[in-house]
Amino acid sequence: MIPFTKAHACGNDFLIVGEEDAKDFDRAELARRLCARSTGVGADGVEFFRWTGICAGHIALHNADGSAAEISGNGTRCVAAWMALRMDARAGDEMRIETGAGLRICRIESVGAAGVNAIEIGAGMGVPQYAPRTVILSGGPRISGTEVSMGNPHFVIAVKDAEFSVAGRSWQSVGEEICNHPDFPHRSNVEILRVVNRQEIEIRIFERGVGPTLSSGTGASAAAVAAIAFHGCQSPLRVVAPGGVQTADWPGAGKELKLSGPAAMIAVGEAW
Repeated sequence: MIPFTKAHACGNDFLIVGEEDAKDFDRAELARRLCARSTGVGADGVEFFRWTGICAGHIALHNADGSAAEISGNGTRCVAAWMALRMDARAGDEMRIETGAGLRICRIESVGAAGVNAIEIGAGMGVPQYAPRTVILSGGPRISGTEVSMGNPHFVIAVKDAEFSVAGRSWQSVGEEICNHPDFPHRSNVEILRVVNRQEIEIRIFERGVGPTLSSGTGASAAAVAAIAFHGCQSPLRVVAPGGVQTADWPGAGKELKLSGPAAMIAVGEAW
């Protein structure tokens, strides 16, 4: 039996599993099995965790399809919330979490304000790297966007259409093609953004290794970078996804981005 905790950040859900509990399993196969929505527990990914000190830990992420990923912003925030509850943390306390993209420091902003076992967290997301880029889709359309690294890869497209369509196609279809495009040999997360006003954007997300998701921490961060750098928006920026709202605070090029938002525990249990 595998003990787990299930948590979510704006509907982006993860299982937290101890490294020691998973030591006899292939992580990719285990992630696929546990994340299956109909035959498993169901989640967008598994964060394999070990404590490294007081309020400090290490995580390794596998997506729902079993693939390893450098980092999930929402997954990291879920783990930070789980750690905070285990440590009986209070506002102002910090959780230090080593990820495949480096150290992330998550500061507890409030405990329980949004419901039982809910934590508001401000997380350092690293210094974004970004540049304009064009991708040519099948059939010839050229899609201009912004390539962003938040420690993991993103391609962000700005649209005006309320349905988030791109070149006359659904955002899901375009997201899937760009995610698996030959220009991105390691695949890419894809975000489609629509500017609401200078301090708010809406996004849709096609996540590498998962597909369409309700939210994404690194995706919200990448979209905020593109919106502020190239589309007239300013920080702090509200990023509205189908699963909820996060706030990106980014001073600009060469500076770390901070992302604030909720995380909450859903369930604990054991799985075969």
